[in-house]
Amino acid sequence: MSRVDIGELVGIRTRHPEAVAEAAGRRRRRSGLLGDSGRLMIVAADHPARGAFAVGDRPHAMANRLDLLERLCLALSRPGVDGVLATADILDDLLLLGALDDKVVMGSMNRGGLAGASFELDDRFTGHRASDLDRLGFDAGKLLLRIDYDDPASLDTLAAAARAVDEMAERQLPVFVEPFICHRRDGLLRNDLGAEAVARSLAIASGLGGTSAYTWLKVPVTEDPDDMRTVMETSTLPAVLLGGDTGGDRDTAYERWRAALRLPTVQGLVAGRALLYPADGDVAGAVDTAVGLL
Repeated sequence: MSRVDIGELVGIRTRHPEAVAEAAGRRRRRSGLLGDSGRLMIVAADHPARGAFAVGDRPHAMANRLDLLERLCLALSRPGVDGVLATADILDDLLLLGALDDKVVMGSMNRGGLAGASFELDDRFTGHRASDLDRLGFDAGKLLLRIDYDDPASLDTLAAAARAVDEMAERQLPVFVEPFICHRRDGLLRNDLGAEAVARSLAIASGLGGTSAYTWLKVPVTEDPDDMRTVMETSTLPAVLLGGDTGGDRDTAYERWRAALRLPTVQGLVAGRALLYPADGDVAGAVDTAVGLL
């Protein structure tokens, strides 16, 4: 693991909070989202801000910030990794650590739908605003759009998501929309990964805002991977696959990703827990294998 000095980070934050903006101003930016490979490989770490720490059977895996930062720095150092998706607190740390030069930096925009909360589907935009991403010179934003036809709060999130798409487009900043149709079962929110539900969610997400010119889709692999070809025909928007938690069955997950990555609208992969917390503890190996799928 790359070593991180937590005392040094806290010292900078305590005495020189302006150092974050200064580091953002110094950051070397790449010319576009897609690198030389023409594909996109992003490591995701925005789960903790929604109160979601669990990975597989480890309920607090992502709760140790030092450990998470070290895993992120290692992942970002691997060949073929294009960038990171995270909330402001994590991106600020990575800026101070000098880990974001020549990387795609994607800010997570709505984290108000706290995991397990009664208001989970009223997913307020409590993270990066379009103006923040523009001011800091970041490269893209990401928003989560979960829709439950039986929960009126979904409409508030849908409207807020549409305005966020507009605000990003005004600044010519890409926004990655991660949509799900979901339902509550035994009080818990469950995403529907059936082909019909995923296709419907992509159609809804594609139509948000006054233009789709800067909109990308962040798409789960369907329950039956063979349905992905038909599902991805729902939209012409560029898409990336989301990784999610593999449940310890990494080989099966990788094979599902490999097949979906061959589809014409799929441009890359955004994965977090599966790469940062692999069951065997080999972060570099997990990242390198995922890069190889591209």
